[in-house]
Amino acid sequence: MMAAVKVVAENPRPCAVATPCAATPATLRGPQTITGLAPVLALALACLAGAAEAEAQTRSNVQANIQAEQSRVIRDQSVIRTTPPPGRYVSEAGQAFILDQAGSLTLLRFERSTETWALRPSSAPRGDTIYRNDAGDQVLRVTTGGGITVYTTRTPGGSPVSLAGPPVSLEPPSLGPVQMFNLMTRRSSLVSEAMGRLVRINVFGEESEALCIEALIVTTDAVIRIARSPSARPFLDRLRSITIVEGPRASVSYSGGDLRVVVDPKRGIAGRPSSARVIRAVIPQD
Repeated sequence: MMAAVKVVAENPRPCAVATPCAATPATLRGPQTITGLAPVLALALACLAGAAEAEAQTRSNVQANIQAEQSRVIRDQSVIRTTPPPGRYVSEAGQAFILDQAGSLTLLRFERSTETWALRPSSAPRGDTIYRNDAGDQVLRVTTGGGITVYTTRTPGGSPVSLAGPPVSLEPPSLGPVQMFNLMTRRSSLVSEAMGRLVRINVFGEESEALCIEALIVTTDAVIRIARSPSARPFLDRLRSITIVEGPRASVSYSGGDLRVVVDPKRGIAGRPSSARVIRAVIPQD
């Protein structure tokens, strides 16, 4: 305040050093003093408001992070708690399948089928866990109490299952060069017979030949299923070759008469596209 008074004072009264100076009303010029302080007060208020807003935003961010972490923990606990044990299962509709574990993945293979499905868990209402394939189709639902329901084309509404036997490993087997060549020849013959013309088979795999071979089996089985369907067969009119290659990301494409399947060896069996993805690549979806 003394600095402000000195700035606006026109004729300060002389006074002794030891005696306080008494200012007259004319010397203080009150309105001019308040005007000089206004920018300072405004700046101080703005700083206080900004600090309060920043503090509120920080509290909001911290609270959001805490809630996100709590949700993640609950979700993870739910998935871990409702992971079905490996084994052989049979549904009430009579469908049997094998469940196995590969790291965090749940593997499923129906009996009398050559395809192994890599299922991914996601949370569901009431603490249940849904297991889906790479095409997003629901395959299993597991309750918090351990009850399991399987969903198939035969039982789209679901059928309860029960454990009926010990587990069997679903890891893909390794083949030697001669076995691999014979398999490719046999698969080419099956597809060519189903199509009524020659369909070439090309397999290029260096990091995981076993994964490429499994992709070949799954893909050719899917093509044969499409060929046997009168309504779907026309979509294969342009098919001339099936190619299996390795790449950084699993994918399926159908262009120029070539059905190309890319497998990702780094992801193991989860890096091999399923027959559902092959069928969707061949047959346009509505």
